Amino acid sequence: MNSRIRRISVLVDEPEQGLFFWVLMEEGGEAPLWLEIESAAQGYDTWLDALQAGTRALIEYAFDERIGPRKLGGDEDAAPV
Repeated sequence: MNSRIRRISVLVDEPEQGLFFWVLMEEGGEAPLWLEIESAAQGYDTWLDALQAGTRALIEYAFDERIGPRKLGGDEDAAPV
């Protein structure tokens, strides 16, 4: 079974001053396009609180913390797009 690491990033958005939301984005397709895969349901009072919560959400995508979040299929030896 081949798998490759998923390219997921955490970003923090501030739609209104002083209200911060984490957003998980994943690189999708062959073009360098980032798609939202999950976001905070409620805002946070500080940027750091939102970032830490987003990081915890990202960790949940890793079934094994030693190898990170994986996508099944694909060629592990293939060059990254």
